[in-house]
Amino acid sequence: MGKILFYKLQALGNDFILLDQRPKAGNKKINYSVFAKKYCDRRFGIGADGLLVVEPSRKADFRMRIFNADGSEAEMCGNGARCAALYSARRKAQGAKRKSKRLKFETIAGIIEAEVKNDTVKIKMTDPAEIRLDFPIDARGRKIRANFINTGVPHAVVFVEGLNGIDVETIGREIRNHPFFAPKGTNVNFVEISGDQKIVLRTYERGVEAETLACGTGTVASSIISDISVNGLVSRKSNFIEAKTKSGEALKVHFDIEGKMVKNVWLEGKSQLVFEGTIKNV
Repeated sequence: MGKILFYKLQALGNDFILLDQRPKAGNKKINYSVFAKKYCDRRFGIGADGLLVVEPSRKADFRMRIFNADGSEAEMCGNGARCAALYSARRKAQGAKRKSKRLKFETIAGIIEAEVKNDTVKIKMTDPAEIRLDFPIDARGRKIRANFINTGVPHAVVFVEGLNGIDVETIGREIRNHPFFAPKGTNVNFVEISGDQKIVLRTYERGVEAETLACGTGTVASSIISDISVNGLVSRKSNFIEAKTKSGEALKVHFDIEGKMVKNVWLEGKSQLVFEGTIKNV
């Protein structure tokens, strides 16, 4: 028996419980998968889309692990990474003359760079891979044209018209479990082009097994696929796409395209430390 100090953070409504498991934090060792399933529950727990775990790292400022609400461990989470960066920057700034603005942290997907300025966090993503465009899959009894990209985690991107009328939960679940994406499945993004350099999206997240208010890696996936598919949606002068999420707030995705390669990908948006608390008798 003992107690655990936790933090609740959110980025565009994508919310997380964060545990600092570095020695100085004083938290005891626990089973993260079991903890995530119990305390991410919105009725009987704290409530969150996922659990962030901050651990020591020999390669960077810290190591971040992300566990989905179902207890599975994910390779990467864009909004989770931005929340972890905000937390770490504020902790690092305590006792310092000025706030830390730059840091690096380790994930399963690779080393992530971050820039923190007040509540705006910008992270450099790993280069995307496995891009596949405009292929057919069967869903809901009809052919759907889909795209795929791995932005640290797998994402399907489907272009639609009338985004607000899409049954994201039902169609998203079917595509997420489609044999084409076996054995691990995929996250699913429904995207509508809303203007020059602007998209709107809704995301069904694997592991959460539901639509979330925002998804960082999904926003990156949707922005890159949109630019490639819509023949240069990004103005090369400004070099970003503004993506509006289900939360009503927007993220900016910056990237460069060099031939068939997508590089220098940054995800930018606001994050917030909501509250902290203590769980007793863990």
